[in-house]
Amino acid sequence: MTPPESMESPQPLDRITKATLAAQAASDRKAEDVVALDVRELTSFADTFVVATGRSDRQVRAIADAIVEALAARGAKAMGVEGHQEGRWVLLDYGDLVAHVFQRDVRDHYDLDRLWSDAEPLPLAGSGGPDGDSPSQRRVER
Repeated sequence: MTPPESMESPQPLDRITKATLAAQAASDRKAEDVVALDVRELTSFADTFVVATGRSDRQVRAIADAIVEALAARGAKAMGVEGHQEGRWVLLDYGDLVAHVFQRDVRDHYDLDRLWSDAEPLPLAGSGGPDGDSPSQRRVER
């Protein structure tokens, strides 16, 4: 006998779905410059980075909270959260996915976009920027 649908464990999310959910949640909270990077070939501690920018500590926290809520709704739980109280750089660790939510000056200072410029951007459906292009498809010049 199959357990009722509400009792079944949620299916684990694949990395593209997880990244898309995180990027969409960030975009829904008006995050700027949302990108998703495939870092599988560059590091052993994660498969995907999602990077987003907020305009204030309050917005950075709201973006991070939205990512946590969106992924939790699909059964993914953060293994760690750093920086939430300060709201300047919040790091959300989901094992295979690491989401970074920065204030602009902090993102510019650490420049993860340049640091991980060898990573392939992931095309994310529905996360188009104001110009209609997906910000995750932009390449950072070295």
